[in-house]
Amino acid sequence: MTATTSSATDRLGRALPAQPKMRPGRWMLEIGVKHAVGIVFIIYAAFPIVYVVSASLAGQGATLTGSNRLFRSFDASSYSQLNETTSYWTWFGNTMFIGLATAFGTVLMAAAAAYAFSRFRFRGHGFSLNALLVLQMFPQLLAFVAVFLLLLSLGDVVPALGLDSKIGLVCVYLGGALGANTFLMYGFFNTVPKELDEAAKIDGASHARIFFTIILRMVAPVLAVVGLLSFVATFSDFVLARVLLQSESNWTLAIGLYQMVSDLQNRNWGLFAAGTVIAALPVLVLFLVLQRYIVGGLTAGSVKG
Repeated sequence: MTATTSSATDRLGRALPAQPKMRPGRWMLEIGVKHAVGIVFIIYAAFPIVYVVSASLAGQGATLTGSNRLFRSFDASSYSQLNETTSYWTWFGNTMFIGLATAFGTVLMAAAAAYAFSRFRFRGHGFSLNALLVLQMFPQLLAFVAVFLLLLSLGDVVPALGLDSKIGLVCVYLGGALGANTFLMYGFFNTVPKELDEAAKIDGASHARIFFTIILRMVAPVLAVVGLLSFVATFSDFVLARVLLQSESNWTLAIGLYQMVSDLQNRNWGLFAAGTVIAALPVLVLFLVLQRYIVGGLTAGSVKG
């Protein structure tokens, strides 16, 4: 009776040579160390999240200066009190409106600019593209005083775009929507063959129809990446939102959460932690939904064609 041994085969059914067994010492040096480093970084990244969740379940009297034992109690009263003692859900709605409107506008504007730079050649093409990238090096935060004075004057003419206006804040965010976003999309657009445009033109399609029905469908990964980055940036912005939004009914989550702990005498860390946990959910869901686009959109757009 002969013993049979199983060997690995490739897709064509051919036997592959047997792989030598790796020694324990070599395994530790080549693979084990990587796993150990990965576990350390996972713990380092997950601990603040676990700590905030623990603080949100510690009840109304929770403070970060008391006992640091995790999950010493399970009291969900902080979550139920969010709407009773604050305007949390109003801030949540304002933040979602501003974030989604800015993300949509950023994707549309950057995609249109990238399509123009990718498909047309005009005088100043290279200079304009590089100028957008250079201007992106100077954040909007440097101009918040000028933006404040501009909206203060604009409010006398168009109140809907003045101070304490969510639409005005969206317009300010869209003012910096180009730059790096256009440059990223430009590299991705160059990977789409121009022969598709020419074939569509032969069939009588206009540039607008080619852009909206053909090109945008083929560059969906980079659209998802730019939209996600724009949403996260506006969702967590504090300085511009605090300067331009003055009434509590128009505040965003960043402003409202700050007000919960800004008073030295009446800090409520339980409410703050509960609000932080809920505020993280939209970004988490968006990351999970767009996860399959993120890596492809970043890597393909990073190579300029």
